[in-house]
Amino acid sequence: MRILVVSTYESGHQPLHAATASTLLEDAGHDTVVLDLSVDPLDDVALQEVDAVAISVPMHTALRLAVDTVDRIQKVRPGLPIALFGLYAAVETPLDGLTRIAGDYTQALMEWAGHPVGSRTHQVRRSAVQVRVPRREALPALDRYARLRTGDEMLPVGYVQASHGCRHRCRHCPVPVVYDGRISIVDDAAVLADIDQQVAAGARHITFGDPDFLNAPAHARRVITRFASRHPDVTFDITVKVEHILAHPDVWAEFAAAGCLFVVSAFETLNDDILERLDKGHTRADAAKAIHLLREHGIEIRPSWLPFTPWTTIDDVVDIFRFIVDHDLVENTDPVQLAIRLLVPGGSLLLEGEEGRWFGEYDPEALTYRWSGAPEVEALQTELLAIAERQAEAGPAAGFAAMWDAVAQVAGIPAEELAIPHGATAGVPRMTEPWFC
Repeated sequence: MRILVVSTYESGHQPLHAATASTLLEDAGHDTVVLDLSVDPLDDVALQEVDAVAISVPMHTALRLAVDTVDRIQKVRPGLPIALFGLYAAVETPLDGLTRIAGDYTQALMEWAGHPVGSRTHQVRRSAVQVRVPRREALPALDRYARLRTGDEMLPVGYVQASHGCRHRCRHCPVPVVYDGRISIVDDAAVLADIDQQVAAGARHITFGDPDFLNAPAHARRVITRFASRHPDVTFDITVKVEHILAHPDVWAEFAAAGCLFVVSAFETLNDDILERLDKGHTRADAAKAIHLLREHGIEIRPSWLPFTPWTTIDDVVDIFRFIVDHDLVENTDPVQLAIRLLVPGGSLLLEGEEGRWFGEYDPEALTYRWSGAPEVEALQTELLAIAERQAEAGPAAGFAAMWDAVAQVAGIPAEELAIPHGATAGVPRMTEPWFC
């Protein structure tokens, strides 16, 4: 069986999931071709030479792009078996005739490849992650992907995951829909071997893409200890919930010494009532504590934000901007984060109970349930998104300043009320690819 394995988008990284799937399928005796549509186009002629297509959809953006890709494939090759695999595979789309494999997809994907016909859905909530070191030779080179910007340097970045799933059930997050508060650990040896090959290919920084790197603290520390001993000159970043940053204060000196440059953490909002609705497990005060704790060890935090929800007010948005300035986070904040709007895919925990009344019909094009906030808030979100797109190349401070001007005007306060400094975090390390979802 000749199978085309497609990645549409993986946060600007060389696609881990496409490489993993291709390796598994090759080991099972199939012939695979890997295509990353974020850097290379789909060739209609090449589609005539394959027996099936497997498309990786680890995130919302990837699925949006996959919808268009499937439509094109089905027009060129009607009836060609197609499978979507990854975290977002089970999300309702306007597509028909697909196999969908969500969660830990390894076993189910191989079963599909053995009989790639018909349409069926596998909801794989948790299974043992097969130990495979993904072969990356057939992937585009690392220098075609996002880099780490640090000072005047632009460094190639590798990407791995040491675990899948999450122990928590934040109500707006897609992970608990599939994993339901569970995690799967990836074998240390496989993680380290994958890092080894990416460093050999030129990576000078590694992003650990786990939904939360401290879901399994002992495993995380073991991986970092071995990583640092093998690659003492290579830095890294991780993603960690605010509550886990505070719950494990003893790891940060160790991680800083091992080369941790920054931690991505989902602050979302500073309104404690909204944080409780989302079941985030932290408060505004906790977010401030997390910043200070990491900085005590020389580690910066890169907050991800969800400013716009059905419950957001203009004052909530103003509060986020003020907090960012007060805590010297301007250079740490990708401007697009300040325009993010809540997505509510099918199966979202937000649809359960009392909160479900805030959401309308499902939009199969946008892949989210519809909702509306206050008109002035809705208008502001649209304006901030347009500013973020226009200012994409201008840098965080310029984008933040332009967005603050718009917020201040809507809020009816002088823009000069908020001084936007180039403070202690000016020039902090950041990825050249700003998207998180």
